[in-house]
Amino acid sequence: MEEEDLVVISRSVVIPRNAKKSTSFNKKKIHLLPWDLARLRFGYLQRGLLYPKPYPKIEILLSKLQTSLSLALDRFYPLAGRLVKVTNDDDTVSFHISCDGSGVEFVHAVARRNTEVSDILRLSASFSSFFPATGVKNCDGVSRSLLMVQVTEMKDGIFIGFGYNSTVADGESIWKFVNAWSEICSKGGLGSEARLKLKGWIFDEIDYPIRIPDPEAAKAASNGTSASLQEKMFHVTKENALRLEAKANEEVDKKVSSYQTVLGHIWRSLAKHSGMSREEETHCRLPIDMRRRLNPPLEEECFGNVSQTGIARVKVGELMDYGVGWAAGKIDEMERSQTCESTKASAEKWVGDVKIPVSVGSRDLVVTSSHRFDVYGNDFGWGKPIAARAGPPYVNGRLVVFQGVEEGSLDFQACLLPQVVEKLSEDVDFKEFVSIVI
Repeated sequence: MEEEDLVVISRSVVIPRNAKKSTSFNKKKIHLLPWDLARLRFGYLQRGLLYPKPYPKIEILLSKLQTSLSLALDRFYPLAGRLVKVTNDDDTVSFHISCDGSGVEFVHAVARRNTEVSDILRLSASFSSFFPATGVKNCDGVSRSLLMVQVTEMKDGIFIGFGYNSTVADGESIWKFVNAWSEICSKGGLGSEARLKLKGWIFDEIDYPIRIPDPEAAKAASNGTSASLQEKMFHVTKENALRLEAKANEEVDKKVSSYQTVLGHIWRSLAKHSGMSREEETHCRLPIDMRRRLNPPLEEECFGNVSQTGIARVKVGELMDYGVGWAAGKIDEMERSQTCESTKASAEKWVGDVKIPVSVGSRDLVVTSSHRFDVYGNDFGWGKPIAARAGPPYVNGRLVVFQGVEEGSLDFQACLLPQVVEKLSEDVDFKEFVSIVI
């Protein structure tokens, strides 16, 4: 679905209920960490929830969503702030988040064509216009809201899409926010009155604010347009995940999890059909939640971007020869290596040689999100979601992870070259454990 297939009915800005009188606003300043700054040229991350058509009139529904959003932003106030860019006298810039209560962009739209729930479930129709932050980069947060919401009416459903600046929140934090918002909307009340815990500054050896070259000075590059890529949903049942885990643990002398094994299986399959030579290096990129890995550890509910990217690196030939247990073991080794010490060393190295990429390698497996995030508990008052989906930016090799509808199952929204999708659909070994939704 293209932009012209969507009619925007209204645009508004929702501000936190107490933005004008609370001391939380206008005073707090959140300095960006190295892993925040390294994301400045990436696009906003976009997720969405698909619902059956609700019984209330759309005007009532929108009013409830906006009122509850305003209440939720009272507690999760950094999402209503803006990025501030400071130009320094040495041709560098610095960034911080100002929790000024400027608000969140809120869009109401209607799909012109008869896009149905089944189209979203199968990814049989493009619905990128259902997301509000397409084309917006993290560094654009100086003028655009750090969270954007879009409610799109469909023939037989409602899609609530949102985009967020990944310098202000990671997946753990943004889904905790959505959980709180949906609970306020469905049950009423003011939500939790517990004080929001922010991550603070965790690198003692690094002075803040960090001075960096202007990320907007260089032109952005692309790993191919979305027109050259194809999206497919992969589904792994709990039984298949456990079977794959058992197979992997027979191959190696250490315990690997079912999730690591499923990722290893997908990684091997994609590398097999990538056209890469055996001597080329392939990467599996995975978000690592650092809250409990830091010393001292942060509380699990700590809000902010407290995730960094871990990278498992192997040669294609090794990945093909050594089996799924070995691949899962490499992912496990990478995860275990993400310690407080290694993180601080990497941060200090980054500050000494600042690199702000525009994208990741086009031949990497880029895993985002997590199966641990509660997506199906988000009932805004008319039932639980039918599905969770991801929006642009589309990157070759992107694999967005969601918990499955059935307990213990996994869903993956994959973005791949069409020829790779075709080869996977004919790969008996791949489909023994993974179903391709068609």
